[in-house]
Amino acid sequence: MTSLRVFILAGEPSGDKLGGALMAGLKSLRPDVSFEGIGGVQMQAEGLRSRFDMDELSVMGLAEVLPKYRHLKRRIAETAQAVIETRPDVLITIDSPDFSLRVAKLVKAGSDIRTVHYVAPTVWAWRAGRAAKMARHIDHVLALFPFEPPLMRAAGMRCDFVGHPVVAEPVATKAEADMFRQRHSLGSKPLLMVLPGSRRGEVARLGERFGHAIKALKAKHPDMQIVVPAAGPVADAVVNLTASWPDTVVLDPRGGDYEAAMAQKRAAFQAADIALAASGTVSLELAASRTPMVIAYDMSPLSRFIISRMMLVDTVTLVNLVSETRAVPEFIGKACTPKAIAQGIEDVIASPDAQRTAMDLTMERLGRGGEAPGLRAARAVLNGLAEA
Repeated sequence: MTSLRVFILAGEPSGDKLGGALMAGLKSLRPDVSFEGIGGVQMQAEGLRSRFDMDELSVMGLAEVLPKYRHLKRRIAETAQAVIETRPDVLITIDSPDFSLRVAKLVKAGSDIRTVHYVAPTVWAWRAGRAAKMARHIDHVLALFPFEPPLMRAAGMRCDFVGHPVVAEPVATKAEADMFRQRHSLGSKPLLMVLPGSRRGEVARLGERFGHAIKALKAKHPDMQIVVPAAGPVADAVVNLTASWPDTVVLDPRGGDYEAAMAQKRAAFQAADIALAASGTVSLELAASRTPMVIAYDMSPLSRFIISRMMLVDTVTLVNLVSETRAVPEFIGKACTPKAIAQGIEDVIASPDAQRTAMDLTMERLGRGGEAPGLRAARAVLNGLAEA
């Protein structure tokens, strides 16, 4: 058997997490595998030497991409050429469609290399035509949600539901949560976790509004404490943002041990009574810890205008979508105001039980208790290669 050569790329922290787990799964099934590509901390921990800093690709939103378009276009061309020259057995692109799918398109135009895309496009939410367009240069899709494979197959691609990685991640114990409270002198005071996003644009847009909501809550609940786990790429921005916030602990992962930082973040998730979070996969991390939440998000005016007219669903929160409920309140676009956010948090504090039921159902539907998603994804990649 010849060795397996994989070119793999991710463009943001959530994709890096998926990539790291997939790489670990491939290594367990094919010890002879080798990797090239682009990734962050978790993919590098599995042996990847990233061709350039993944943070260069961490942009979101139609208007947000435009200022960086020329640089992104150059990186897309460089990466596609590297794939064609190295001739791997498979190209695996992970999320970040503005980058990943453009690379795959160029690779298919210049070679017959098999292409796998990890994370199905949200055609159930907006721009349903993306699936058919993607099928021109993607052979195989790895889906995180159980309702996605029929949509991808209908467009002509192989698609496997592999489960969401959140179900395989460790969750802190009550003892670890208690220790976290003790370490930060929080006692038994009510604890609000604030998660303003993992991209600089998100922190810039949401930070001030989150801060005003917190001050309104503190006026009614003066003993409330705030904890903010900062994502590494935006830690400096989060530290600056929260400098004027009252009773706030920032968890800054820079410069320390990565595993220790992740353990502290998990303990904070378990210790928090409620969370205010930007929209995204973090809602599933909170669900895994059964931490009630309020979701708030806004984009640039141009992105908001375009996307609001293309949306096919009435919620952007993954817990709501997977559980088929609307248990998690969300404040999106024009509704993302400090007053509305603060009142939403008050309402959830008063009645969190419906959310916890929806969270448990979400985890069950995403594969909790089954084979680890990274291993399932690796098995799907290998089966697809064998059948091709």
